[in-house]
Amino acid sequence: MSQLRLLPFRLRAQATGLLATRAVPERNWRSRSSGPPAAFPSGLGGGSSSYMEAMYSAWLENPQSVHKSWDSFFQKTSEEASHAAPEGRPVPSQRTTTSKLVEDHLAVQSLIRAYQSTYCQHIGLEFMFINDVEQCQWIRQKFETPGVMQFSSEEKRTLLARLVRSMRFEDFLARKWSSEKRFGLEGCEVMIPALKTIIDKSSEMGIENVILGMPHRGRLNVLANVIRKDLEQIFCQFDPKLEAADEGSGDVKYHLGMYHERINRVTNRNITLSLVANPSHLEAVDPVVQGKTKAEQFYRGDTQGRKVMSILVHGDAAFAGQGVVYETFHLSDLPSYTTNGTVHVVVNNQIGFTTDPRMARSSPYPTDVARVVNAPIFHVNADDPEAVIYVCSVAAEWRNTFNKDVVVDLVCYRRRGHNEMDEPMFTQPLMYKQIHRQVPVLKKYADKLIAEGTVTLQEFEEEIAKYDRICEEAYGRSKDKKILHIKHWLDSPWPGFFNMDGEPKSMTCPTTGIPEDMLTHIGTVASSVPLEDFKIHTGLSRILRSRADMTRKRLVDWALAEYMAFGSLLKEGIHVRLSGQDVERGTFSHRHHVLHDQEVDRRTCVPMNHLWPDQAPYTVCNSSLSEYGVLGFELGYAMASPNALVLWEAQFGDFHNTAQCIIDQFISTGQAKWVRHNGIVLLLPHGMEGMGPEHSSARPERFLQMSNDDSDAYPVFTEDFEVSQLYDCNWIVVNCSTPASYFHVLRRQILLPFRKPLIIFTPKSLLRHPEAKSSFDQMVSGTSFQRVIPEDGKAAQAPGQVRRLIFCTGKVYYDLVKERSSQGLDGQVALTRLEQISPFPFDLIRQEAERFPGAELVWCQEEHKNMGYYDYISPRFMTILGRTRPIWYVGREPAAAPATGNRNTHLVSLRKFLDTAFDLRAFEGKTF
Repeated sequence: MSQLRLLPFRLRAQATGLLATRAVPERNWRSRSSGPPAAFPSGLGGGSSSYMEAMYSAWLENPQSVHKSWDSFFQKTSEEASHAAPEGRPVPSQRTTTSKLVEDHLAVQSLIRAYQSTYCQHIGLEFMFINDVEQCQWIRQKFETPGVMQFSSEEKRTLLARLVRSMRFEDFLARKWSSEKRFGLEGCEVMIPALKTIIDKSSEMGIENVILGMPHRGRLNVLANVIRKDLEQIFCQFDPKLEAADEGSGDVKYHLGMYHERINRVTNRNITLSLVANPSHLEAVDPVVQGKTKAEQFYRGDTQGRKVMSILVHGDAAFAGQGVVYETFHLSDLPSYTTNGTVHVVVNNQIGFTTDPRMARSSPYPTDVARVVNAPIFHVNADDPEAVIYVCSVAAEWRNTFNKDVVVDLVCYRRRGHNEMDEPMFTQPLMYKQIHRQVPVLKKYADKLIAEGTVTLQEFEEEIAKYDRICEEAYGRSKDKKILHIKHWLDSPWPGFFNMDGEPKSMTCPTTGIPEDMLTHIGTVASSVPLEDFKIHTGLSRILRSRADMTRKRLVDWALAEYMAFGSLLKEGIHVRLSGQDVERGTFSHRHHVLHDQEVDRRTCVPMNHLWPDQAPYTVCNSSLSEYGVLGFELGYAMASPNALVLWEAQFGDFHNTAQCIIDQFISTGQAKWVRHNGIVLLLPHGMEGMGPEHSSARPERFLQMSNDDSDAYPVFTEDFEVSQLYDCNWIVVNCSTPASYFHVLRRQILLPFRKPLIIFTPKSLLRHPEAKSSFDQMVSGTSFQRVIPEDGKAAQAPGQVRRLIFCTGKVYYDLVKERSSQGLDGQVALTRLEQISPFPFDLIRQEAERFPGAELVWCQEEHKNMGYYDYISPRFMTILGRTRPIWYVGREPAAAPATGNRNTHLVSLRKFLDTAFDLRAFEGKTF
């Protein structure tokens, strides 16, 4: 206790196991003289009895010498003693009676303490909120049984060796690169043996694959001593001459991930360890790890999580402050998202960057968020390695016994500032004076083992010298430039998908159409109920009849096109997973992939899983009301295998803004930073239809602004231009105007020889628009996705007479077609649709512009001018046209909000830009 005496009282209480008592807010725990908690904290200041007696003696001499709460307590006790005297007898002295009551209180406390000496040392537990008697009793047995925390000499020696590696690794980096940021683990070196214990115990219980996520603090140490990344690969990242890999920008060394298969030396079993790469955005990796874990379990058929598990490491301030932690916890027990328990390890530095806990959270403890899912919380003093190891072993056993989350709170400190260049004395002077006097855990534990005869001083020094020698030899090898390659840092390799050098096996993409009999078969199943005696809603019966009618007529609408894309991929062995809020039915009641029996509760049918005898499985699952957490989960799911189509659909495209962190940090930049290909698909309903500013725009301008194709570079049109352009981009952005386009782009996503994120702005009103239907002829074998759909009507028959060529994308095309017809301008105005916006189809745009040489060029969009696509397409048009012809803008004026909330205003602005689009004199006399 004396080693942490100057730290805030509540934090000292955590470090000494006082958490077994009821949580008391920090503001009520200011000093040793503060009021008594609900249950007196035994173990404080040399024992509760001596402390309380001293307090009482001081009060008798001077009531003002103690805290007012103790004054009130002793006064009340004295009054009770006076009233308790028998009638007619003299009242004993106040001191004698009160002392007797105090002694009785102390006797009860001593009895409790004798029974639970466990909680008066370096471990504190929170589990009484768990509403399961079996689970509570299991925890009690693990901690309250006398003598359970015993270690053999060999186990102690292993623990010491792991501590040596943890601490000497940090010391080596500090010696070699004293001026480099490395976000070291000093102050919580015990985390390395803690993680290794969790992995050892889990391996013993049958786990074969462990997926880890963690922040930057301690990552290099984990890579070196847990994942067992080659040290020379780590050290070479400190080379000042290190250049970014050819594939992209790379990332700082403490953000990188790793994948490693090896033998666990404790269990002698194979173990695969994967540390997921992630950015500085705190806790953003949590749902990504869970999604990757779920996918690995799915592909192994590990429905109970007996083979694959996840470990998440957190910082105390981030664990309490970041909302994605809460979102991730709430996925933990949902059927389509559970990973059957995660071990959470909180590195509790008792400080954020420079912020004290009292300023950083309102909850008593940083781990309180875990209580929402009834996860037991084990607090342990990180300066007691044996206590830490025991707690971690129990945590791993809990996870593999009950398949539920568990939290290990390592109450420690941060020896240096936020990074090695930071000065913590600016803001926490008293805390860091005490920390600077703190004896490192390695020395304390080594002294203990030497004193008890488990190891000798010579053996300890030899262990240090041995690891120092390993580091020095690796340092010498790190000078070899051959090892400087980012591909060594993959956290999700896809064996067999790429060539040995990591490049695609080809730069071609087969046609995406399928045989007509397959289209007919899928359409038939999509319009039927495969199960017998299954009663569906009468309204749904009409929808199924409509699908059957379309199939007979060789037509598809949006929902049926999606059905056919998914179904055809399932036949080819591609797992399809669609996730999001209300995706089973569809926000706009168009999908209905899960049928519900109207008379039997919870009886459902997924016809998509009844298409073919040996098809891949189809997973469609409504998510929790979360965007950040669920999108991160699906991103992680898509990381596990290239042979799956993983889609996340926003309820409205606008709502992706609460998942912007995943989009910015993982999806748009993942390949550039971590050479991580990912084929996740985002379905974002988009369209200006008078539904207000929060239900209209999926913010296409944001995605386009983050696209990496160069607006000023005139491309070289090679034979494989379409595919190579896709390979060079960071993601693909499309806005399909026909069901056939949607069908083809989904299939192309899998048939490409590489994986890129796909952003699709999906429609709302077009789901039922009578003109938004496609013929089987546009989807059969030999057909493909059209990046640009050219004018093919009356204007195309006499291109020399066309006065205006309007380019557009998405739903607005149907407004333009209708207006052109009503004004009788079919032969004078041509309409060309961009189905793929990014990467920009330079080659096809040039062809269209050259086809109508006398036409003025117009870009028409329904979005406001400062939004949508105009700022993206305009400079690219100028590049491909050599700045010889202008591209005029037609659309809504700039605005702050993406759409109006007034229906009439919406219609007025629509009328205005349609009039401009077909006013053939609108741009006369204007220059560009």
